[in-house]
Amino acid sequence: MKKSVPQRGKPGSKRTRGSELLTGSLAPKEIPPTLESEIGAEVRRLRKSFDLTVAELGAASGISTGMLSKIETGSISPSLATLSSLAKALNVPITRLFHETGEQRDCSFVKAGTGVRIERRGTKAGHLYDLLGHSLGGEVTVEPYLITLKGDAEPYTDFRHAGVEFIYMLSGKVRYRHADRSYLLEPGDALFFDAAGRHGPEELIKAPMTYLSVIIYPRRE
Repeated sequence: MKKSVPQRGKPGSKRTRGSELLTGSLAPKEIPPTLESEIGAEVRRLRKSFDLTVAELGAASGISTGMLSKIETGSISPSLATLSSLAKALNVPITRLFHETGEQRDCSFVKAGTGVRIERRGTKAGHLYDLLGHSLGGEVTVEPYLITLKGDAEPYTDFRHAGVEFIYMLSGKVRYRHADRSYLLEPGDALFFDAAGRHGPEELIKAPMTYLSVIIYPRRE
């Protein structure tokens, strides 16, 4: 019996060293910050926390104003001697200047059944909201909810708020209204809409109804 010979060089058959897998998202690729820029950002953050000007920190550390400015913007790679002088002037260990160089990103983890039950406008109509996570920073706020409508829940179609909303139906059956149209949602169905239009469950057909609701809107300062 003839043995099959593995084919080499087929596109997609094997990842090459250094290659990256991409998601289906069209979001721009995030370029990791350089070590110099992260050190500079930490130096600048510490300087401002002590209410020091660039000139004052430069004088205290024996570094010229121009050099310190380039360090804070990440334009140059400072020597260990320079970083040691900055750390002494700021009265922090030198390791503190590398504080932000690790991979530290906003992340929220919620174990099954441990979402925070919160009050929302629909609570009085029997709509139960379990918050599954929260965004800690950035330009937008993201609120993911597990919404449950039990048998005694009431229809309500006057929700309206800033941003956009995504709904993914998990169980039950509900007719959901958005603006001038309504949609029959069953498990596996998804609805994405402008949340400024009036929306909400119009007809509760099969209880209990549960769906994932993700609300995204600009963060207000």
